[in-house]
This record gives sequence, C-alpha cells and structure tokens, in this order.
Amino acid sequence: MATPLSEERPPLALVKNPPQPPVEDAVIVHRPDTGRPAWIESARTLAERTARAANSARLPHTMRGYRKLGRRWLDKHRDHYPQLIASADAAIRDAAGDPMQEAKFKDIRDHYRLEYRRHRLIHSAKTAGWTSAAGVGGAFGVVTGSLWIDLLAAVAAYGYGAYHGTDRTPADAGQPIPGLPAAETTASGAVTVDQLPEGAEPFPLARAETPEQAAMCVLLAARAENLPIIEVSDMARQPWGWQCTVRVSEGTPEAIIDKAGGLETRFDLPTNGVRPQPLKARRACAVLRLVDGDPFATAPGLPYRAPKSLSITDAFRVGTSVGGDPLELSLAGVMGLIVAASGGGKTGILQALAEGVTACRDNITIDLDPFGDGLEDLGDAVRITARSNEQIEAVLLFFLVMAKGRARLRAKLGMGKKWRPTPEHPAVTIFFDELPKASTLAKRLYNDLLLVGRKELITVLAASQGGQAAYLGANIAQMVALKAVGPCKVEDARSVFGDGSVREGYLPHKLSPATQTDPKDAGHIFIQGVPGKADEPIEYAIHETQPDILRKVAQERLEAGLLDPDQDSLDAMSGVDLPEYCEPEYDKEGDIKKPAPVRLLTWEQLLRLCDAQPAAGRELTDGPERAAVEDAVTVMEKAGVDRMKTEPLLAALREFTPETYGEMGVDEFKALMKTAGAGSPITLGPIGDEKNPRGFKRDRLRHLL
Repeated sequence: MATPLSEERPPLALVKNPPQPPVEDAVIVHRPDTGRPAWIESARTLAERTARAANSARLPHTMRGYRKLGRRWLDKHRDHYPQLIASADAAIRDAAGDPMQEAKFKDIRDHYRLEYRRHRLIHSAKTAGWTSAAGVGGAFGVVTGSLWIDLLAAVAAYGYGAYHGTDRTPADAGQPIPGLPAAETTASGAVTVDQLPEGAEPFPLARAETPEQAAMCVLLAARAENLPIIEVSDMARQPWGWQCTVRVSEGTPEAIIDKAGGLETRFDLPTNGVRPQPLKARRACAVLRLVDGDPFATAPGLPYRAPKSLSITDAFRVGTSVGGDPLELSLAGVMGLIVAASGGGKTGILQALAEGVTACRDNITIDLDPFGDGLEDLGDAVRITARSNEQIEAVLLFFLVMAKGRARLRAKLGMGKKWRPTPEHPAVTIFFDELPKASTLAKRLYNDLLLVGRKELITVLAASQGGQAAYLGANIAQMVALKAVGPCKVEDARSVFGDGSVREGYLPHKLSPATQTDPKDAGHIFIQGVPGKADEPIEYAIHETQPDILRKVAQERLEAGLLDPDQDSLDAMSGVDLPEYCEPEYDKEGDIKKPAPVRLLTWEQLLRLCDAQPAAGRELTDGPERAAVEDAVTVMEKAGVDRMKTEPLLAALREFTPETYGEMGVDEFKALMKTAGAGSPITLGPIGDEKNPRGFKRDRLRHLL
C-alpha cells in the first residue's frame, strides 16, 4: 500500500519539459543563501552514511541484543529476592506494636537476605568463571600471535548479540487468518498440521474467532518454536481463554514446558499464560490451557457444613482446578505436607482443610504452631492449641504413644488392620504450621509419628516454607502421602515432587506469593496424593473463607460439643514404652544423670498444660470455681457481648458481686479461672482499636457448666 502524502505536499505529476533557451539567453537567478555552512551539510551527509553502514552491519541489533542479555543477567542475579525482602519490610512496618509479628517478619526478612547473598555469590562466581574462560582464550590468541582466533571470537560475539537483538516475531498486520469464517464453523473437531495453508505465519491468539482458527494458531506457533505438535483437538473457548488437547509426533509433551515462554510471545499472552498438563492416560498428549484471564474467577465458594455433618472418611471440597473441576479429599489416614514461600497461603490452606475436619463427628482436631497463629479463626472448634515448645513436644509425644497403643488395641476391638473411626473411637488430625520453627525434639517426634500414625488414624498435616531437609529436619518430603506445593523456589518443587517433576508439568515455582497489597497466587497449589484422584500436574486454587465466617462455624461446632480420646486408647498407652530419646539418663548408681527432655502427661494434664477446656461431660461442683464461671457468663450476657478482656471482666464482676471480687486482683482472678478449667486468657480477635487482646469467651466458659 502506498504511503499517503501529507496535505501540505501536493502530489507530483509527470509533465513534458518545456524547451530550454540557449545558455547565452538564459536568465541567471541568484538563489538566497541558506546560511548553513558547508561543513554542517558535510557532517550530516557523513552521519547518514555512517548510520546506513552501521544498520547494514547490524550494529544496532548487536547493541540491543547485549542490552537484552544484560537485563536478563541482572534479573537472574536478583532473582525474586528484592521483592520478597521488600514485602517482609512492609509487613514489619504494618506489624508495628505487635512484638511477636515483628519478630516473625524480621526472621523471614533475615532469611531472605541470607539466601539473597548466597544466590548472588553463586551467580557472580558462575559469571566470573565464564568471563575468565573468555578472557583466557583472547589472551592466548594475543600471546601466541594467533590473532585470527581473536578475530573469529569477536565475529562470533558480534553475531551472538545481533541474533538476540533481532525481533523475529512475525508481523501480523494485514495477514489473513487461516481457517473458516465463524459463520461456516459448526464444531471444533481436530485440526492437523497437514491442514495448515501454504505460507501461513503465526498470529496472536486474540485474533482467533473460531475454534478452528485457535487450533491453527497453536499449530503455527508450535511449528515456529520447533515443537512436534501435529494435532490439536477439543479446542474450546473458556471465560479465561482457550483450552485444547495437543498431540506430539515424537518425544513427549514435556517439550512444551521448555518452550512455554516462546509460545507466550507467539500468542501474545501474559507471563504464565501457557499452562500445559501432560496426560498420563495418553503419553503423547497434553491438555493445553491458554490463559488470558483469571481461571478461578467463577469458582463456587465453599458450602456450609453443619456441626457433626461429616465423617473423617468423607471427602469434602476445598478448592477448584484451573479447568473448573472440584478438589475434594478425605484426610482419614493421610499424612500431608504443604510447602509454600512466605505469602504462599499456607495458613489459609490449613484453615480450609481444618474447616472440613472440624465438621466431622468422629475426629479430634489439634493445632500446633511454634511461631504464628495457626488455626486461630477456628480456635473454638479445636480441642488443643499448642504454641510453646513445651506444649508442642508434650502433644506430639502423647499422640505418638497413643498411636503405638492403638496398634496393639485394634485386634482386641475387632477393627482389623486399620482403625475404624466412630464418635466413640475418634480419629485425630494434627495441623502443624511453621514446622521449620519447631524444636529439634518436636521435629524428631513428628518424624516418628509419620511412621506409625497412619493406620491408627492419628495423622499430621504439616506446613513449611521449604521442602528440603534443611527446613524439615530430615529428607522426608517425598515419603509423605499428600504433598501440596504453592509459590516456591524450583528446588522446593523438585524436593517434594521429585527431580523430574518440573519436566512433567509441576510448575509451582512459576506462581507468585502474595504481597501486603496484592494476593497474587497465594493459595494456588500443585498437589499429589489426593485419595481417589490420579497424580497429574494441575493447578488448583484453595477456596478462602472469611475469618468472621470461620469464627461463626467454629462457635457452632463448639456448642455442639468437642470430642476427647476414647478410654480404650488412653488405657492402652500405659503399656507402651517411650522412645529412647525421651527417657531420662541414669548413672551407674541408678541416679538420674539427665532428666527426660519431655514428660508423658495424662489427657487431663495435657489439657491443663495447653490451657484447654476440661474434658466434655465434666461438671464443676459447687464452689468458688463454678461461681466464678457462672458470674463471668452472667456479666457478659448482661453486657451483650460474647467475649471480654480480663481486666474489664474483673471490673464488671466487682460491680456485679463486690463482696466476692471487690478485693480480688487480676493474677488471683486468672488463677481462679484456671482452676475452674477455663485456662489462661486466650486471644479474642479485634476489639475496638486493639488487634488481638487476651481474655475469656462466653461460650467457652458456658461449656464448662
């Protein structure tokens, strides 16, 4: 197409030259001087010629190529650490006034800084190695006089830069799109590479209007990227983009993963917009999702689950796949590990799982977290909450011994090879967040419980920021049955799913953790070991439930009653030997040389240690303890609140019954409530301007009565 002329310049026309007068009769016209020195005109001409020569020699392409390579080097040198450190700094500022949260995020920031320094050191060493190798080669050519070696190296370096600086993306403007018009297309069908029109070039996916055009777009992009895709079938438009099945003629579809970045450029899709899922049932095929939107935007929310409406053996929904399929699982006898970086949504995933198991009529839920808040919003539905090392170690030892006792008890109860859960003989599900922050003894007890707890339905679901032995205390990631990995480093994906998992399509390292203001891919996971479901590299999003809803259902489940271990299991624990590392050491005279690092407690002692409410069915006898609990419930009901801080509660009691509480101090009141079975003051959630004060909840006290 000809370039239109501007309105200021009239079009030129071919005219017949008029006869020229003789030279002697010609009128000499003196044109005005432009005032521009000759050297300027000469310099301009020289510059234009130089630019044309440089462009012919592809010098701009070479410079652009090395700029691109420099940016790529800098990105690899930085990796994602500056963003993570900045997010941790923002979290520290937002946690001002909360020493525990500040300390938590400072530890996270220091960890990222240490990892960043290590990463830069390794990356710089690699760069120095390659640079030294190139320098030695050039110096060898100079010293030996073989300058042709240096000349060849310079030409190769020049061409390498020109190659990377050349835009090889084909222009799409004005090119016809192969395929039938929309009016003539009735079904997606299968499109093969033999159906591609002669001379067709790749084009952006957004220009495809029909399934056939989208299929040809995939085939053309695959051919341009040298991928052996020969057939595209089941192409379907989705709210978030396109989905199809591709078949390769040689190798495996795993090759698509290596070329995903190039395909995203061909399709003009965002980063991580090409999501291949190799199929185990058809080795030559993969489901290819071309994502240009949020594939989880239309996912349904979690259903309401009434107290005691499930069994621990029932599957319940916790998320949705990128293809829209539900993620349903049962946690009966399932040991689990969840790995995600800070901001990856570990706590939200644990809460989604705990929301399901706390609705079970035959399960006891335990919450361990040595560093954070654990299942805080579901706290009312949790039987034991342990936060200190002493509490966590005592809980793990207790249930490790119970698991060994149940192994000898099953035959006596006629259960066979596996424990059968009932409300009378409930299962136990332990949620263990921030596993790397636990003590060495706690990690050892956890590892032993992994070996013996499954058949006895005493299971642990742990969460960690890394999947390597340095985080977990042992190389156990791949021995755990249920493995879920969210935003992380590629080393974590390989540690949990196996060395070849990335080639197979497990790509959690491409997910982005949340920042203070952007959730990004928090709560998105790849998962293996779901009971009844094949292990396939599919991205899932775990449904997030609002804290107020979790607190409401937790209160309902508390009012419906929480379970305690069956007496048969408690009795069986008396015949079990403790692990040798939990026994005290004796000298030759039989005196204790070193006390036991942790003591096996009774159930009632464990409840008191963890400030838990007394066993269900226990009634307070008449006395000061029962009167204190009754009075506390009464003043809360009169005030129309369901929770009160310790000091305001005592002040209200002084007004309500001055003769009993008028001279009582705060510490004396706490001791009285602890003796009554209410435990120490617990976190209450936001009250006024305070984020998380401590005190007592009305329904927890009412449960004692």
